[in-house]
Amino acid sequence: MAEKRMIKRHRKRLQIKFGVDTPTRIAFTEDFSDGGVFIKTTFIHPPNTILKVELLTPTGEPVEAEATVRWAKRVPPNLLRTIKGGMGLRFLRFIAGEEAYRLLCQAHNDV
Repeated sequence: MAEKRMIKRHRKRLQIKFGVDTPTRIAFTEDFSDGGVFIKTTFIHPPNTILKVELLTPTGEPVEAEATVRWAKRVPPNLLRTIKGGMGLRFLRFIAGEEAYRLLCQAHNDV
C-alpha cells in the first residue's frame, strides 16, 4: 500500500508513558514525526481522547506533551507482533522538552 502521508515518519522504538490524567501506562513508539507518534499497545483509548505523554529521547532528555488520539486499532496481545495495533497520536502542545524532540526529528531527517 502506498504511503499517503505528506509528513515524513521516522521508525524508532522509544519508551513512552501515556494516560488521561497522568502518564502511567508504558508502551513503545513504532514511528514518530514532527506532529505526533504511533504507539504500539494493546491498551488503547478512543479517538479524540486527550492524553498526557512522556518519552525519553535516545540522549535521555525527557519530553512531556499533551496529545489527542487520532485513530486506534485494538489487536489481541498475542497478535501485536504481527498485526499493527495501537494508537496514532497528534501532539496538541509540548509541556517540556519540545526542543529535544524537534532535534530528534531533525536528526532523523538528515539520515
